[in-house]
Amino acid sequence: MSDSKTNVGDLVAAFLEACGVTAAYGVISIHNMPVLDAFGRRGRIRFVPARGEAGALNMADAHARTSGNIGVALTSTGTAAGNAAGGMVEALTAGSPVVHITGQIEAPYVDRGRSLIHEARSQLEMLRAVSKAAYRIWSPETALGVLQEAVRTALTAPTGPVSIEIPIDVQKAAVAIPADLAPLPIAVAAPDAASIAAAAKRLAAARRPLLWCGGGAKHAGAAVSRLAALGVGVVTSVNGRAVIAEDDPMTLGAFNMLPPVEAFYKTCDLLIVAGSRLRGNETRNFAMALPTPIIQIDADAAMRGRAYPADVFIGADAAAALSALADAAAGRFAPDPRFRDDIAAARAAAEASVRDGLGPYARLVEELQSAMPRDAVWVRDITISNSTWGNRLLRVFDPRAAVHAVGGGIGQGVPMALGAALGSGRKVVCLSGDGGLALCMTELAAISQERADVTLLVMNDKGYGVIRNIQDAQYGARHYYTDIFVPDLADLARLMRIPHRRVAALDAFAPAIAEALAVKGPAMVEIDMTAIGPFARAFAGPPSVAAKPVPAQ
Repeated sequence: MSDSKTNVGDLVAAFLEACGVTAAYGVISIHNMPVLDAFGRRGRIRFVPARGEAGALNMADAHARTSGNIGVALTSTGTAAGNAAGGMVEALTAGSPVVHITGQIEAPYVDRGRSLIHEARSQLEMLRAVSKAAYRIWSPETALGVLQEAVRTALTAPTGPVSIEIPIDVQKAAVAIPADLAPLPIAVAAPDAASIAAAAKRLAAARRPLLWCGGGAKHAGAAVSRLAALGVGVVTSVNGRAVIAEDDPMTLGAFNMLPPVEAFYKTCDLLIVAGSRLRGNETRNFAMALPTPIIQIDADAAMRGRAYPADVFIGADAAAALSALADAAAGRFAPDPRFRDDIAAARAAAEASVRDGLGPYARLVEELQSAMPRDAVWVRDITISNSTWGNRLLRVFDPRAAVHAVGGGIGQGVPMALGAALGSGRKVVCLSGDGGLALCMTELAAISQERADVTLLVMNDKGYGVIRNIQDAQYGARHYYTDIFVPDLADLARLMRIPHRRVAALDAFAPAIAEALAVKGPAMVEIDMTAIGPFARAFAGPPSVAAKPVPAQ
């Protein structure tokens, strides 16, 4: 299309195509129509009409997490951009490289307070608050450069969502599309030799070293595998799951806070933290004792010592730093010969502790694990079942096969499942509660329309179960506002043209999940928790522990 005269909407579409984007998500509006008209005419990007902007951002987020490329969402301006904010916060928390393209009123009226339709005061400032960065394209001549910089920012570690605001008159403006639309190169922060040498010296002196990997190290699987082969144990945050397969004998998986694992930590003599913020809900608000000394690896130098003091800090990309550390440690490190067996014992004890608390649902987890394809993508909404077993006990084997609401907000599982299905091209199994499903119920229509290959596992306890448990534990068992109306899910599934099976006894689960997984497209299995019964141990939220004092910043 060299020197072809067309509009900025076409330029946006052509650039995204050059970035390898195959699908985008959003809601069509008068303030984004030039871009979506270009999508339709060009026919190279699949556009998924979400039923709300929040869902569109969740879809783009999960697409990014499972594909390894940017996820793209399009919204209108004003209220629509505001609706997207929650999804942007989740992507920001998870470090997902999402590109959010939103419309804006005509450029001459932006920020003038003239009460145009869809106008929002200080919209760009709102977007900056929920994005890694936010840009406005003021003219057709600057469009390509802003688009390139936005994508580079999203994909540069620490990765995150970026918003681009394009006034509607700019979208319609004529522009020449150049032959070269290539995205800008992504800089990888290399570790300095001195910090690697200092870390290697610490590792050489250790006998029982542990590597904690977070979401910022999910791309570092090859280097992590090399260190595990040398004898370094591995544990992950929930967002860093399966950086090496969770059946590898050198990993504790995401069992990072249970008593058997805490006891194991006391026997370790070094902790390497790679791409993790050691979040409060996984360290008892930073009160959990971790092995020392600590080597911290983070692409953002401002994170140095933010959660726990670092004895050695390496400001670099996690994969580059861990690879360099593996090179430097080879032949210099001799692990305790009992270490591998002790990792396995701690992992087994942690798994047994979780199973003991599940009561009848331990069988469900075992049968689900047996039925799921090894390469299936495991998407989870916030629900008791995820907090008790979905985040840890059900094993995953690929870092791009684990997607959950990192920020803790419910109602994001269904749209994430759709984005994960298109981003990965694989079978998706999505765990949701009835309360979470109620918040994103309309996106079932999007899943049905797209015939996304998603098996929905809905744990139905007819209300906000975890809130009830917290009220039992902390508020004298006064159950206010937790009993919500839950429609008959069989009727809902029929309305959405999604096959449905209700399981009211565990003997029926194995055939029901097998039947649902065999469907090429959406299917729903509803677990009637009121019929099956409660967990053996009530889950009442993360442990309530006072945070350690934080210095003034």
